Amino acid sequence: MRLNQSRRALLAALAALPASTALAQDTWPTRPISMIIPFPPGGVADTVGRPVAEALSRLLGQSVVVENRAGAGGGVGMAQVARAKPDGYTLMMALSSVTILPEADRVLERTPMFTLDQLTPIARFTADPTVLVVRADSPWKTLDEFIADARQRPGAITFGSSGNYGTMHVPMEMLKQSTNTFMLHVPYTGAGPAIVGLIGSQVDALATGPATVVQHIRAGRLRALAHWGDTPLAALPDVPSLEQRGLKVRFSQWSGIFAPAGLPDAVAARLREAAARAATDERVVKAIGGAGTPIQYLDSAAFARFVSDDARVMGEVVRRIGKQ
Repeated sequence: MRLNQSRRALLAALAALPASTALAQDTWPTRPISMIIPFPPGGVADTVGRPVAEALSRLLGQSVVVENRAGAGGGVGMAQVARAKPDGYTLMMALSSVTILPEADRVLERTPMFTLDQLTPIARFTADPTVLVVRADSPWKTLDEFIADARQRPGAITFGSSGNYGTMHVPMEMLKQSTNTFMLHVPYTGAGPAIVGLIGSQVDALATGPATVVQHIRAGRLRALAHWGDTPLAALPDVPSLEQRGLKVRFSQWSGIFAPAGLPDAVAARLREAAARAATDERVVKAIGGAGTPIQYLDSAAFARFVSDDARVMGEVVRRIGKQ
């Protein structure tokens, strides 16, 4: 059902693209394009961004060069894109933390590194709930066992994340609030290092997108206990949701392309066209789907509405979490 809806959305997006894309054909792009991924290699943004960048390179006739710019839970790279010249030569593959970090800065009583109105949403590619994973040799076989132990030993269980208020930190804070438990947060510089930390026994658990852990689960290194979604996961159909265990908690780790605000209309239209075609590109679908994440595409207008709604919901969550 979800795949059919995604195909219909893609067809509608392609049909709605304006003829003005031709206006940018001869003037943009004339040189390589940078795609900033504001996290270290190995995370969801990297898993999605690299095959998409390769497809865009073919579709636009210019190299789209991936640059990992980690720091501040993604804030450093996001701020760099927000301040970049809006000429189409700087793009970003961001995660849902892009809607969280500005409000987190406000909660911490500091000037936001960037604001959403400094960015132009181009296209969403994926939207998967995070998954709670532990090592396969851990004592917890079920979510109930994990929560019971967290209640019995406050602060004894540690969880890794990609940084404060990031897409791996916020869902765990939501879980802690809903279960009245305390677990110790250990921030890393990105999802990749956090997963290495979990496998290496530096932390006990973490929440992340399926794409970064499915291979480790299949290899017997990690065990999934639950996910933050409302429907079964395609890659992990036997893993229960938190709602199935009586916890009204949802969180989606989505990925999408952004550009600096003020992008010329013709360039934005060409980017939309290329992004829509990249979402149906056989290599992209195979690479992202093989990692356990189906394409869930939204074109620019729908994506902008989605981002606005997500920012409103996540803002409330961040304010409940408070200072960390």
